[in-house]
Amino acid sequence: MKSLNKSVMAITLLLSVAFTNAQIKNAKTETVKIFGNCGMCETTIEKAGSLNKLASVDWDKDTKMAAITYDSAKTNPDEILKRIALAGYDSEKFLAPTDAFNTLPGCCQYEREAKVAEKMEMSSMNTMGGHDNHSDVSVTTKEQVNQLKLVFDDYFLLKDALVKTDASVASMKAKELLTAIATVKMEDLKMEEHMAWMKVYKELGSDVKSISETQDIKIQRDFFKSVSKNMYELMKVSKTDTPTYYQYCPMVKANWLSKENEVKNPYYGSKMMSCGKTVETIK
Repeated sequence: MKSLNKSVMAITLLLSVAFTNAQIKNAKTETVKIFGNCGMCETTIEKAGSLNKLASVDWDKDTKMAAITYDSAKTNPDEILKRIALAGYDSEKFLAPTDAFNTLPGCCQYEREAKVAEKMEMSSMNTMGGHDNHSDVSVTTKEQVNQLKLVFDDYFLLKDALVKTDASVASMKAKELLTAIATVKMEDLKMEEHMAWMKVYKELGSDVKSISETQDIKIQRDFFKSVSKNMYELMKVSKTDTPTYYQYCPMVKANWLSKENEVKNPYYGSKMMSCGKTVETIK
């Protein structure tokens, strides 16, 4: 009977993967072990890892094995497993953050295998400066920092142009910011940055593009509201060398980010330069 049940599960999994492959372009499928307990775990794991027409996860609670099908031109297994880890579930490659694991319902708090934790600890030690990988890791870390730093720096230049009510310069700086956004390699970001980037990059890119395509300062400022909201989400999860000030204008009910605590309002410029206040300091 057990043999029959296993055969049925295997056939079901194959049929599911075949159907998924038909829905996802450039489809590749890999299997990986993901730890969990129950049907609720299955729902959470599959929801966290799946993206419409880009990735699909089919997890079996008995074998703990997941079939990951993905569009190889647009994503990869690491991105999928990172999302699952942030939902609280360890895999062979990524260990879930402790706080994410602790928020799982009691029935979902699986026994965390020591060998997985040990593997991740060793990986962390290597990342922090193991002899064999030191030079490679240093390059990766530098890329992680520089990628978003360039985005932030170009955002501040765009903000400064709006403070000066210079639509022409704002358009030019928006084009530079758009280039910085396009060069970000999502797979090289730290996990928290990666997740934040996935949530904001499409809207962020679209809004910045809209600013770059117009010389109307009012339209530029309207789109800048959304740009600032999404940049705030990125800034919160990124480590910066200096404080960043999140400021608010009550007249337009919108925020912006600044490297200076002194208020210089990008929504009104010289008309109401000091209108607003700092509502949060990000360190």
